[in-house]
Amino acid sequence: MLRLITQRAEALTELRRICDRTHDDQVVHKEATVREVLQAVKRQGDRAVLHYTEEYDQISLKPEELRISGSELDAAYQQVSKELLSAIQLACRQVESFHCQRIPKSWVQFGEDEVVLGKRYTPVDRAGLYVPGGRAAYPSTVIMNAIPAKVAKVPRIVITTPPGPDKAVNPAVLVAAQEAGVDEIYRVGGAQAIAALAYGTETIPKVDVVTGPGNIYVTLAKKLVYGTVGIDSLAGPSEVLIIADRFANPRHVAADLLAQAEHDPMAAAILITTDIDLGMNVVAEVKQQLVNHPRRMLTEKAIAHYGLVVVVESLDVAAELSNEFAPEHLELEIEDPWSLLEKIRHAGAIFLGNSTPEAVGDYLAGPNHTLPTSGSARYASALSVETFIKSSSLIQYSPKALKRVASAVNLLATAEGLPSHADSVKLRMQSHLEDKQPSTEQQPEA
Repeated sequence: MLRLITQRAEALTELRRICDRTHDDQVVHKEATVREVLQAVKRQGDRAVLHYTEEYDQISLKPEELRISGSELDAAYQQVSKELLSAIQLACRQVESFHCQRIPKSWVQFGEDEVVLGKRYTPVDRAGLYVPGGRAAYPSTVIMNAIPAKVAKVPRIVITTPPGPDKAVNPAVLVAAQEAGVDEIYRVGGAQAIAALAYGTETIPKVDVVTGPGNIYVTLAKKLVYGTVGIDSLAGPSEVLIIADRFANPRHVAADLLAQAEHDPMAAAILITTDIDLGMNVVAEVKQQLVNHPRRMLTEKAIAHYGLVVVVESLDVAAELSNEFAPEHLELEIEDPWSLLEKIRHAGAIFLGNSTPEAVGDYLAGPNHTLPTSGSARYASALSVETFIKSSSLIQYSPKALKRVASAVNLLATAEGLPSHADSVKLRMQSHLEDKQPSTEQQPEA
């Protein structure tokens, strides 16, 4: 059950343990398996993809069944309710509106002596989006990954997602993909899907960037193909940390903790509060709300291993502990959340106030729900338009500008033992001098 502790030293120990929960002894073994899958797909293409799909997912596919057909896409619209379609469309609009504010703009700067410097942004040619699936459905993951790629103007957006036992992909996922502007969808999951996107097969195109969450095999595959392709992040199990004071509603806090715990047995759900009565009431509420919970077994496991209530003496201490953990999701369920905001240094997404459950961010507030986990919020950010865009520096020097820096370039190149670097400037200086010399050739007589 949910534990309650009051000692700061014990809290720090527990927070570090929870943050490190993904570093288990089985990772080395799993990585060896993933390497084998990657190499096989790289060499054998579709054949290996189909082999591992049958071996790991118990689904037998033919090469022509990998890509979702147009008729399946059309049929998906008939299988979702009008209300769900409207919700998907609303989420697409909200997410697109937010990400349109974050498009980097190319720029140039004109300096003295006709020096031109700048930066030019261009999208990748192809983006590959991984969407978890099989027995579950995540249309929100489609939206959160595809919309930023669309806003970035990526010419070709591809999804891979594991099919269910009947080979079908959830219709809500298919509808979300079409509403979000995805070009192609392939029914394949696991490490073999990441390999197909990274290396390309006869059917599945090679992409430039792979994004999206998955299980440990998907995450390890993304780690191992990085460099061949770009990736968004190495996402771990979901986590929420809630800072609450006596004004918070224990029923709401408990529901928010369970909203994370129901994701995965390794999900983390943490409350830091200045009010011991609230902490005790939340423990009781979590127990009560679990009684008839549809995902009780999974959720209880997460709460038992990675759930925590910490009672502290002040909100400042709560902020310090939160920064130590660097949560994926941080909820500030306090009377004046903005007053504490400047003390928060590390968090993937921050939800302010008692009327802002993390669920609105999961689905349609606008900011991305693909966030840094396991303490990586100390240095990483949410998936965004920038994930699908790269920049090129622009540099132009006039002869006069080059002459002004020639001596400094020569000194630096010589100090590094790179004579051709120095010559590349010296020879241009000599050419410029020669071009300025008056011609000594005798002019023909008229």
